[in-house]
Amino acid sequence: MRPLHARFLEEIAAEQERTRSRRSFVGSGAKLAAGGAFGFALAGTASLSSAPSILAQDFSGDVDILNYALTLEHLEHAFYRDGLEALGQADIANAAANDEAFSLLNAIRDHEQAHVEALTQVINDLAGEPVAEATYDFGYEDAAGFLEVAMALENTGVAAYAGAAPSISDETILTAALGIHSVEARHAAFLNSLNMASPFPQAVDMPLSRDEALAIAGDFIVDEDTSGSQGGESAVSGESAQIGIDMFRFLPGSIEVAVGTTVTWTNLEIIPHTVTADDGSFDSGMMELDDTFSYTFDQAGSFSYFCEYHDNMTGVVMVG
Repeated sequence: MRPLHARFLEEIAAEQERTRSRRSFVGSGAKLAAGGAFGFALAGTASLSSAPSILAQDFSGDVDILNYALTLEHLEHAFYRDGLEALGQADIANAAANDEAFSLLNAIRDHEQAHVEALTQVINDLAGEPVAEATYDFGYEDAAGFLEVAMALENTGVAAYAGAAPSISDETILTAALGIHSVEARHAAFLNSLNMASPFPQAVDMPLSRDEALAIAGDFIVDEDTSGSQGGESAVSGESAQIGIDMFRFLPGSIEVAVGTTVTWTNLEIIPHTVTADDGSFDSGMMELDDTFSYTFDQAGSFSYFCEYHDNMTGVVMVG
């Protein structure tokens, strides 16, 4: 089987083909809120009855699950290792308005490294082949963007562990995985607070399936054939198209539509965003969780847009 990280971008393309936005995940009970710790303790309750696919994933065994976790841990460790070195203490402290943020983020970096080392060792002990660290592009341009991506990664990691844990057969491995999961949840709550989001926005959070976690994490994997557009590219025919807003991304970030198509954006996370055209032709105003904004493109051309609150979030609608 090919290493999991090598399949990331393929998974994204397949996921975007299945659903143009991630709103269908909400309907199936699998929405990822961009904030808070994702509950594992309630994984066996009726709250998951509408999401059986999450609890019955197609892992080939415990080594496959461990490599799935290791792939995500490699990504998180590389993110903190490289980002903290590049940005430095002053920029992080200013962006976070917290003088202790830099040292605490370094502690998180060390936790992620420890997770990488522990998972690698267990996979080797089980005669498996650990996946290697990939090459990443996290897309942030400054310390504020770094903190936003950190929140996205941590919440994704927590939900991914919660989704995979029920498939683990070895009780010792399950116990270790739950220990990592709880630490990642603490990381997520801390990053939510730094980003002025609630550290615990709801009483029960849903886990992510492997496909959903790959669709999010894959945006950060560098691929030789990628165009670099945020959130991937998609071609849509017909009179309507959907774009999701999640994890500080427009999904898809680049879309092709016919003249006369109405595009609808949906904010799938608790963080407010806007959909604002570079040329001022459309502006959603503030969009909170589950808010939608629609615009009909009556003329051919390329229409770039951004989020006024997070200028690293950009997208483009190509009309022809």
